[in-house]
Amino acid sequence: MSDLDADGNVLDISDLTTEIDTAAGTIRPVASVALAVRRGATLCLVGESGSGKSMLALSVMRVLPAGAHITAGSISLEGTDLTDLSEREMRAIRGRDIAIVPQDPMTAFDPLLTVGSQVAESIRTHLHLKKEQARARMLEALDQVHLPNPRRVASSLPSELSGGMNQRALIAMALATEPRVLLADEPTTALDVTVQAQVLELLAEVQRDRGLAIVLITHDMGVAAAVADEVAVMYAGRIVEHGPMRSIFHEPRHPYTVGLITAARESYLPGTAFRSIPGAPPNLLALPDGCAFASRCSFARAACSDGPPALRRIGDLEAACILEDHERPWLTATRLQDGVSA
Repeated sequence: MSDLDADGNVLDISDLTTEIDTAAGTIRPVASVALAVRRGATLCLVGESGSGKSMLALSVMRVLPAGAHITAGSISLEGTDLTDLSEREMRAIRGRDIAIVPQDPMTAFDPLLTVGSQVAESIRTHLHLKKEQARARMLEALDQVHLPNPRRVASSLPSELSGGMNQRALIAMALATEPRVLLADEPTTALDVTVQAQVLELLAEVQRDRGLAIVLITHDMGVAAAVADEVAVMYAGRIVEHGPMRSIFHEPRHPYTVGLITAARESYLPGTAFRSIPGAPPNLLALPDGCAFASRCSFARAACSDGPPALRRIGDLEAACILEDHERPWLTATRLQDGVSA
């Protein structure tokens, strides 16, 4: 048994850096990221669009776009470093041991092929089953995600199904091979609130049954609050805060996290002036020398330009911010609200 097995970690990402070569220069959408995902747990990656969440997922799957490549770090799946594997070896893991639910259910499927044929083809590829065996497994998978009349769904084109049904079919395809890790990239985007809740409950149900490790990517802090065991906040390619869900939402240490929370739910953290986050994320081709969030931060000071702040342990959180707790006004208000002495 490996040390990772003993710790219960299925996926361990260490100092991972991914670069993309562009005509204007090289950018780092993933910069020195370190994260671990436990068996049976959900880690939510949160942050604005362009923060690096999806690129991190693509790095783990090693399905990067043209010009992108991993330049440092490791991605360990229960002790096996995926960055050391050949593409042939990686194909045996991708979709089998690590599966992904892509972002847009209406464009993820080939519009010219039936949903069932695409799910069955994935099963045949990864499990090496005969055609009839794969079809039976496909129908079983569609039924397990509570799609009504799986045979009708299987014979339908993606355009003949609703967004919620396509999303469930994508989840069925991802889960049919019984992966150890599921990467769900904005799985509830463009779904109405009722369907969103159903999809999240479905993922939780499968997780309970299988001990599945889930990395759920979202910009919706409400979704993260509902499903996460741990939350990692990304900004400009880096993790700026990471810790248990309750600590992230009740005692966040990074001003960016506070901005995300209060933008999603006004007055969630009393005593802070944040209602929305001013400005926009920085251009990755022209990152500042210091904290990438400083130009948008109400608490920035000269020392914030000295260099990118490293993650440091504060209680059960890690935060990349030089502020001390007495300089974080929202903490006192939150602790008082929760009945904890400031």
